[in-house]
Amino acid sequence: MGTALTYLSLVVASVVVLLPLTVVFLTSLKTSQEVADGNALSLPGNWLNTDNYVTAFTDGKMLAAFGNTAFILLFSIGGTVLIGSMTAYAIDRFDFRAKKTVMALFLVATLVPGVTTQVATFQLINSFGLVDSRWAPILLYMGTDIVSIYIFLQFIRSIPTSLDEAARLDGANAFTIYRKIIFPLLKPAIATVVIIKGITTYNDFYIPFLYLHSEELGTISTALFRFKGPFGAHWEAISAGAILVIVPTLVVFLLLQRWIYNGFAQGATK
Repeated sequence: MGTALTYLSLVVASVVVLLPLTVVFLTSLKTSQEVADGNALSLPGNWLNTDNYVTAFTDGKMLAAFGNTAFILLFSIGGTVLIGSMTAYAIDRFDFRAKKTVMALFLVATLVPGVTTQVATFQLINSFGLVDSRWAPILLYMGTDIVSIYIFLQFIRSIPTSLDEAARLDGANAFTIYRKIIFPLLKPAIATVVIIKGITTYNDFYIPFLYLHSEELGTISTALFRFKGPFGAHWEAISAGAILVIVPTLVVFLLLQRWIYNGFAQGATK
């Protein structure tokens, strides 16, 4: 009975995950008339119909969107890794008066819904003159990832302080210890943060939609929104664009999933 329930739960979970993807894929191969006349799971008349993909790529300006997304990903992930690892190093290796207060504030920050602070955040970004600039989402992605700090913190706690002490005897300062000893030993944590942060940033719609108003600054998530008009949505083109967006994420996840699982497992045990 236990084995049957296990397989049943796996089948149900697989259906829940794969059914929406199947509907999106089938819709991407249909014409607008087939979408209007058929149901979500009806088969397309032509399985080799790529017109929707061409429309999504050209009219949605997907190439420019991929370029903007890559630019934002590069600086967001790099800044997150640098800030997160440095913050975790300072919290774990240094004793200062407000240490417990800082940790408590980090915990409180994870409990506050981000949408409740969007008005104040928008006013702050606007005061810097960064609205409608790619640096607005970059700063927000770098400054709002508390999870990466905790991931780095778990790994740094497993690194013996004797390495720091030996380096100090050789004349190394705190930054040198971080750069030459701590940071190279954080490769599993860095891989985990890069993958998790990359997928989250890649799929995010809210921040690019709120701060990037110009069409040429659109990301892959906001590019799909161009097919939504006042009189309806071109679901066949949106579905084709969604497939174009999903494929890179799916490939990266399948290739690097062991890093995700191993990174979280090691961080939990350490």
